[in-house]
Amino acid sequence: MTSEPPRSALKRERVRDHLMELVESRAPGDAIPSERALCDRLGVSRPTLRSAVDELVTNGLLVREHGRGMFVARAKITQELAPDRDAHRLPRAAGVWASQVLEFTTVRAGARVGRRLHVSPAAEVRYIARLRLVDGEPMAIEYLHVPAALVPGLAAADMESGDFYDVLRERYGVRVHEAVQSIEPTVTNEEEARLIGVPVLSPALLFERLTRDDTGCPVEYVHSVYRGDRYRIVSRLALGDAAAAAASDSPARDGHHPGIPPGDFAARGGRPALMVGDVQPAG
Repeated sequence: MTSEPPRSALKRERVRDHLMELVESRAPGDAIPSERALCDRLGVSRPTLRSAVDELVTNGLLVREHGRGMFVARAKITQELAPDRDAHRLPRAAGVWASQVLEFTTVRAGARVGRRLHVSPAAEVRYIARLRLVDGEPMAIEYLHVPAALVPGLAAADMESGDFYDVLRERYGVRVHEAVQSIEPTVTNEEEARLIGVPVLSPALLFERLTRDDTGCPVEYVHSVYRGDRYRIVSRLALGDAAAAAASDSPARDGHHPGIPPGDFAARGGRPALMVGDVQPAG
């Protein structure tokens, strides 16, 4: 059911991080270097680079224009499911969850990950790629970055048994406090499809999460790919008088709520939300 750890995972991760750094450091419509220039700079083959570029094009971060090159795409519209100061607790998703470590190593943070974790680009981070399974079936691939200085002695086995946040608390005295997580649609590339057992270019969900401890310091940066045929997010929104009362202490915020026509609640402020991960039965 599972296979050997992908040998090219770190190379793909390095290429992806470099491309994301280019996207985040430029304005929409700005050009990025040519494929040839990027291959020379990163020391990778054209197919490896093109695979990473294809992923960012599919995810709406880059735009290819025939004969002109590649450009940063227009910014995506962002919708928060809960107000900044009214974060909600996520119930545990259904099923029995387990992990299989695909790769466990120490690397330099680099500019993009270093910026998120508030460490120097030259600082060492633990890089862990792991397959998440539910009731024995592959459900997702997670790529974690944790400051190495925070977790001396951390081993691959620690990432396969139990809860990583329990390890942080019980062994290292680190208490996670809050996380900011984004979710957006994507499709699986060839390696992801092979690992989670779906066809190439299958619908999937891309999660990115930055977790902080109770002092406000970043302790974990993660991006994950969840299979779209077995995993969904369910949001419960309070829309009645009780919700209006709950939102009365918060400043009104223009915009719209997921699945609700823009403007319907623009004058009423935010709405409490509960988000639940839901594993769908196979079949």
